[in-house]
Parts: sequence; structure tokens; C-alpha cells
Amino acid sequence: MIIDALFSPEFLNAALRSTTPILFAAMASAIASKSGITNMALEGIMLFSALFGVLFSAAFQSGWIGLLLTMAVGGVIGLLLAFFVLRLKTDEILAAIAINLIANGATVLILLAVSGDRGVSTSVPSVALPKISMPLIENIPYFGAVISNQNILTYVSLLMVVGFHIFLYKTPLGLRIRAVGENKNAAESVGISSKKVQYIALVLSGIFASMGGFFLSGGYMKNFTTGMSAGRGFIALAASSMGGNTPIGAFLVSLLFGAASALSNILQLGAWPYELIQMIPYITTIVGLGIYSYRRMKKRERLSGK
Repeated sequence: MIIDALFSPEFLNAALRSTTPILFAAMASAIASKSGITNMALEGIMLFSALFGVLFSAAFQSGWIGLLLTMAVGGVIGLLLAFFVLRLKTDEILAAIAINLIANGATVLILLAVSGDRGVSTSVPSVALPKISMPLIENIPYFGAVISNQNILTYVSLLMVVGFHIFLYKTPLGLRIRAVGENKNAAESVGISSKKVQYIALVLSGIFASMGGFFLSGGYMKNFTTGMSAGRGFIALAASSMGGNTPIGAFLVSLLFGAASALSNILQLGAWPYELIQMIPYITTIVGLGIYSYRRMKKRERLSGK
């Protein structure tokens, strides 16, 4: 029964939906890593974005305006992280932890101050982005049921994988980002400002992560709940690392973690213990990282001749 469910178009449709916020955040992690900085603040950026997406879309009664303003918020948080790390020389891990911790408390406080709601934005009339049905594709057996009727941000995330790949490997700015991340001194020796490039990379990282956060409250769900990012930022960090910090690799690993998340949702309908089911995405992440680390260790041993 479980095997049949895993290969059903409904499950794959749910897996693709669950992949969307992880994929946005994985691309955010990838571009930051390519510039030589680890952005561990993805969890906090997604949480802030999920809240502000609800507030902005409600204020303007437009999901698109809410998305654009939320992307601006994500860019500002990325800029703040860059300022602390690059200008004030703060440890990048500690700065990111501070943002994550602030997000946990500040989102609850802001929601209470603005709406009076505690934990869930029930009184905020937010507007979600629409789902898109594809008249031609949805009639294709099996494939149509998987692809069609997804939130528009899911399609945007898939297109961004292609666009991000072209950006990194086919544009001058993408080349500069990779050059700074691989060898900062060599990049500066040919006139590239490493700080400027890293500022840009972290702002873009914040924007990408904010799109994933907005999807949580404006696509996956239609309201904000406390802690709704639920570790997806950290899962995205793992997806990006396991995918070699490349757009295609990040997409494939994000899809794996998205499938694990969708599986946990399906198993909740059965007789399995709820606590065990909720652990599935995180167990998958830990096992995946373990395999990835083991393979890297073996590769280093082969290269060193041991």
C-alpha cells in the first residue's frame, strides 16, 4: 500500500510542492557558498518572510505586492548579514545564529502587536498566490497530475534552477562570484572587489530565501504560524552542500528531501506514531549528510594516497 502511494501522481505532486521552499533556500545557500560565505541565517530569513508575506499581502490585498515587498525584506536581512560579516568582521556563523534566534521571538511579537493573534494569523486577511492549471499538460496521463495544479511559485522555483545555472556559469557577475569563492586573493589581483561581490551574493541569497518563506504562508498554507519554517532552512543548507552548491545538484537533493516531507504527510493518515512520522524529513537529512561526508572522506583518502 505504501509502495503504491509512493508512485502515485498525488504523492509526486505533493513532493514537488514540499520541495519548493527547500529549493528556494537551497539556491540561496548555493549562491552564498559560491561567494565564500556560509549563510546559516536561512531559517530566520524564511521565518521573517513568512510573517511579512502575510502582513504585506493583507495590507495591499495582493499576493504579488506581498511577494515583492517580502523579497525586499529578505534582501535587507541579507545586506545586514553581509554588513556584520564583511564590515564588522563578525563570525558568519554567530551572526547567522543571532538572526535565527531573533526571528523566533520577533515574529511572535510582531504578529501579536499588529494583529493581536497569538501563534497563528487567523485575523489577518492575507492573500495567497494562485495555483496554475495547465489545460494541455493536465490531460497527459500521470505526468499531468504531477505537474499541473501547482502554486505558481513552484513553477518559478523550477525556472529559477535553469536561470540560476545560466547566471552562475554564463554571466560576468556569476564568474566573479565563483572566482571570489574559489580564491579571493586571485580575484582581487585582477581588479575584482571581493567585498562588493560578496555583498551582492548575500543580498541575492536573502531574496531567494525570502521567496521560500513567502511560499510557506502564501502558497503552501494561507496564514502564518509560529515556527512554520520548521527547520527547512537547515535542510536547504544540507541540500546545497550535498548538491555541490550547484543549481542542478541543489534541485535534485531538494527533491529528495521534499519527497521525504511528503511521505511524512502521507504516513500521518495511517497508524504510525505521530512523533516518528514527523522525524522522517530530519532523519533523511542526517542520513544523507552522513553518506555525503563519508564519501568525501573516502575521496580525500584516495587523493592523498592513503
